[in-house]
Amino acid sequence: MADPVLERFALKLHRNRLADPAARYGDDLKSILSLARGAAAKAEIASWPRYAPTPLIELPGLARAAGISRLWYKDEGGRFGLGSFKALGGAYAVYRYLAGEVTKRTGMALPAAADLIAGQHRNVVRQIAVATATDGNHGRSVAWGAGLFGARAVIYIHATVSEGRRAAIAAYGAEVVRIAGNYDDSVHQVAADAKRAGWCVISDTSYPGYRDIPCDVMQGYTVMTEEVMTQLPNGVRPTHAFIQGGVGGLAAAVLAPLWESWGAREAHGRPRFVAVEPDRADCLYVSAVAGQPTKSAGDLETLMAGLAAGEVSLAAWDILARGCDDFLVIPDAAAVQAMRLLAQGIGGDRPVVGGEAGVGGLAGLLAAAADPAMRTTLGLDADASVLVIGSEGDTDTALYEKIVGRSGDDVRRAAARPA
Repeated sequence: MADPVLERFALKLHRNRLADPAARYGDDLKSILSLARGAAAKAEIASWPRYAPTPLIELPGLARAAGISRLWYKDEGGRFGLGSFKALGGAYAVYRYLAGEVTKRTGMALPAAADLIAGQHRNVVRQIAVATATDGNHGRSVAWGAGLFGARAVIYIHATVSEGRRAAIAAYGAEVVRIAGNYDDSVHQVAADAKRAGWCVISDTSYPGYRDIPCDVMQGYTVMTEEVMTQLPNGVRPTHAFIQGGVGGLAAAVLAPLWESWGAREAHGRPRFVAVEPDRADCLYVSAVAGQPTKSAGDLETLMAGLAAGEVSLAAWDILARGCDDFLVIPDAAAVQAMRLLAQGIGGDRPVVGGEAGVGGLAGLLAAAADPAMRTTLGLDADASVLVIGSEGDTDTALYEKIVGRSGDDVRRAAARPA
């Protein structure tokens, strides 16, 4: 199969002048995310049933098509059977909250996750309800975590969340509440209802007065980044990372460990970091342009549903404002191209199932690679090596098949065939 000719799209790029390539990861940022707390998160998450590192897949065919040296895709589609990286974050934050409540209510030492899973504190935990707003994957993680540890979950979804995503959340025993409006409306609604009902909100979005739980969510995500650093070939560090945006939690959870572990970009440490967003949900981009957290003017109606956020997470923004080098905005059609190319297995690559939001970073890379001026601006030359995070698989199976033309199961069967 000949290398594909990548499509050209209308793109927007903002270079972040606040990001100092010589800066190291500061102690103040460690209060948000740190390697030390990441190790603690890894110790707990590794004790959960079915924990296993997800694969880091090298895609030389797509790398060649993009005109770069190497491309790595961290495939989160199999994470705990939930289909996305968010299985790490929401459930970990649920554990942290429940463990703290056990200590507060009993005076006992903080229990391990394994203790809650074993039901050692069920009389306390079953009285507790956790709640969140979601486009799908985060709510699934919170619902799963609540069930795993023995608590009740109430999950709010907005008007355009698909029925398939609603059913996937309900399958974990959660009460699912659908509201009118968009994702940001559901965030505000669950906060108000939880206050009246006495539920704990487990949100991945940090806002004024609400920071600790979203930091726990992001700290859970960093387990994925720690896996990446051990899975890369010995001594190899990507020159670039293209990571999808949303509220910023995933991007911050990838950037922070790489930055703290590898040091300043100027010293061939951390990679050049590019956040990628849909053109109708570009809160990180507009915040970067304004120099402060700013609401997107877009209607949030994007195919990349998991990235349909209009307001940044403030804790994530503190990291991205100082360490994200570039903010890139792409149309939905770029995600469609990336999904299809992944499923085809270009140039001998293993076919991979990547969902609409999950391919955001890859879509940004391929779109930038097809634009000569942007290639130069971003330094995407023949020696560039790029890390992307495949943050979800086919979490909406019907939509995936409609876009790609084959089911996710068909693609996985093709990937399993001998070369």
